[in-house]
Amino acid sequence: MRIVVLSDSHVNQLEDLPERIVEATTMADLIIHAGDFTDVGLLTGLRQLKEVRAVQGNMDSMRLRTILPTEDIVEVHGKRIGVVHGSGAPTGIDQRVRTVFRSYEVDAIVYGHSHRAQNEVIDGVLLFNPGAASDSFGVIEVDAGGVRGEIIPSR
Repeated sequence: MRIVVLSDSHVNQLEDLPERIVEATTMADLIIHAGDFTDVGLLTGLRQLKEVRAVQGNMDSMRLRTILPTEDIVEVHGKRIGVVHGSGAPTGIDQRVRTVFRSYEVDAIVYGHSHRAQNEVIDGVLLFNPGAASDSFGVIEVDAGGVRGEIIPSR
């Protein structure tokens, strides 16, 4: 399964995303957004393209906060991907997002907030931050071999 991963898009409409991201969704099976859409218009536009799993971010509108969870676990081909926006300073954010899912066995954690891309396996768990959508996005491949990520420039 091919998953396009976004975070920190900070735009209101699908048309405001970099074209490269929209093109990538055509070859995806699923979109994961780790928060900070800002308004429901982008979520609505993404849902017209593909299935979307998303969490709320600290910059999201009150309307988004009422419809999106703060965290989620996406199960794909027997693998579990935890999704959370993240919080606080960039330093130590990877440890903080890990604690959100400490009670769950996850194969990967997708997060955002820091605007800093990360694609790193630590203690057997893929920590994946696609970075701010204006700069980069991610693709996660899930199959019998496991969960692998790639960071892609959005321009």
